[in-house]
Amino acid sequence: MSQGNYIKKVAIVGATGTVGSFIVKELLDLGKHEVTAVTRKDSTAVMPTGVKVAKVDYDDQSSLEAALAGQDVLIITMSVRATSDPQLKLVRAAAAAKVKFVLPNEWGTDMGDDKMANDVGLAKVERPVKQLVEELGASSWIGVVTGFWYEYSLGFGAETWGMDWKNRTWTFMDDGETRQSTITWPQSGRAVAALLSLPIEPEKPGSPSLSDYKNKYIYVNSFTLSQREMFASVLRVTGTKESDWTITHEESAARHEEAQKRLFGGDPTAFPKFLYSRLWFKDGAADFESRRGVANGVLGLPKEDLDAATRIAVDRNEKGLQYH
Repeated sequence: MSQGNYIKKVAIVGATGTVGSFIVKELLDLGKHEVTAVTRKDSTAVMPTGVKVAKVDYDDQSSLEAALAGQDVLIITMSVRATSDPQLKLVRAAAAAKVKFVLPNEWGTDMGDDKMANDVGLAKVERPVKQLVEELGASSWIGVVTGFWYEYSLGFGAETWGMDWKNRTWTFMDDGETRQSTITWPQSGRAVAALLSLPIEPEKPGSPSLSDYKNKYIYVNSFTLSQREMFASVLRVTGTKESDWTITHEESAARHEEAQKRLFGGDPTAFPKFLYSRLWFKDGAADFESRRGVANGVLGLPKEDLDAATRIAVDRNEKGLQYH
């Protein structure tokens, strides 16, 4: 088919952010797309060479529409705590500009699982975004489900996956055997770049295309593993023994309930524990590789080295990094 059957122009919100920067890097490295960063008019962020910039005012819908004019795809990457309001404004602008596809701000847990989405408190923010895309009818959404970022989540601290490297403590949720699907930052970028390199419509019957994922989720990952497997990797990477660590256990449901009380009681620092503890529930909802299957093969994503990713996580924990 013609070049018209492929995505060419990609606009991205959050181009220098945590996951956005990896998406931009992979799109540029692939060399098949024109990338435009949509930024607030007062932003001072420095963009990589080759990225165009469109300054916008979220209180001026016409500026959003102008920024998205001629774009084929809009990628939205924002903080997990962002409200739905800026996304809804972007979706309306995308519809007015006739943008073909919108990738909403869903870089994490399986929002296709209604109970999970409700339990982590994100459904009320993310559902209206996809609903509006469908109601307006000019675009289609594709939800990219990746699981939480491995090097970030393991390295964040005890609140997320239980590791405190500096103090050599590890908290297992329940028996530590529950598995969840997770992804590295580079794999997130590769997945989006590969997805947007698929033809819009199939080039032959049964061949993969973007249309396969219209108003649906696509699932990709790096690893699906338990805390026990994570801990084993940490031991290999650091050369430590289990006896060097103080090991504790906590019930995932009780941990989630305690964090919820703190969060809803006005303590925002409880959010990481609230969010992450839900994924360790024994219902297996976070293991989307087993439940849904992944599109890694379709997208040609590589198998990754777990210990290499763990080494990055330990280094981040050592340095106290809780951001990209």
